[in-house]
Amino acid sequence: MEAARMQLNMVTLPPTRSDSPEAPSAEFLEELRAHSARLESATPEEIIAWAVERYFPDLTMATAFGPEGCVIIHMLSKIEPQTHVFNLDTGYQFQETLELRERIAQRYGIEVEMKQPATTVEQYERLHGGPLYNVNPDQCCFDRKVTVLRQAAVGFRAWMSGIRRDQSSDRARAGIVSWDKKFGLVKVSPLANWTKKEVWGLIVKENIPYNPLHDQGFPSIGCWPCTRKVLDGEDERAGRWAGKAKTECGLHTPAESDGSGI
Repeated sequence: MEAARMQLNMVTLPPTRSDSPEAPSAEFLEELRAHSARLESATPEEIIAWAVERYFPDLTMATAFGPEGCVIIHMLSKIEPQTHVFNLDTGYQFQETLELRERIAQRYGIEVEMKQPATTVEQYERLHGGPLYNVNPDQCCFDRKVTVLRQAAVGFRAWMSGIRRDQSSDRARAGIVSWDKKFGLVKVSPLANWTKKEVWGLIVKENIPYNPLHDQGFPSIGCWPCTRKVLDGEDERAGRWAGKAKTECGLHTPAESDGSGI
């Protein structure tokens, strides 16, 4: 453990605003790949500490209040609780999800900022002649998630996500550290190498707050219109956009990466 920590320190550079250029050079991308490779053997706490040391206070984290996000917030509370954390509040979230935000604030003193689209749900549906998620869920996700994250990213140099490689084929190539050209930020995925079992093992061990819907057959929770319970034998993300070819909201798509990860 000590040797790994020394190795991480060796590749940690002083934080500078030029670390996240809008048009990254080949040298910069290669540097990120080198960091990602070295961090492959690091613990999630070590990866978060690396990101904090390099980018804080220009580091943010997006969370949908899934189990992975709750685990990262738990770790952040011990490493750097002043790290900015936000949620993309589409207006379609489960009430249980919104209540979890309050429980997290009470437990850790971390107030997750709710980033909202320019239009309310009522305005948005009136604009499109009804719920757009029924006929064009990709556009709905783009308008109420991707666009909002682009706005939330302004002023930051790096963001953390809770994706795991074993969640889906789209996420299997996720780098620990990569350049996210969609949002113009360095992307850090501390739990990329973790499994569902490891995530829930820590939740149980540390009594980390989590969404009660997970105990009711919802392993992956998004907006209520596009999330259903998962049946026995199904993939953990099978309940998202069920019946449609869609598997991602657009925040973590490989096509928007430089090739080193998502």
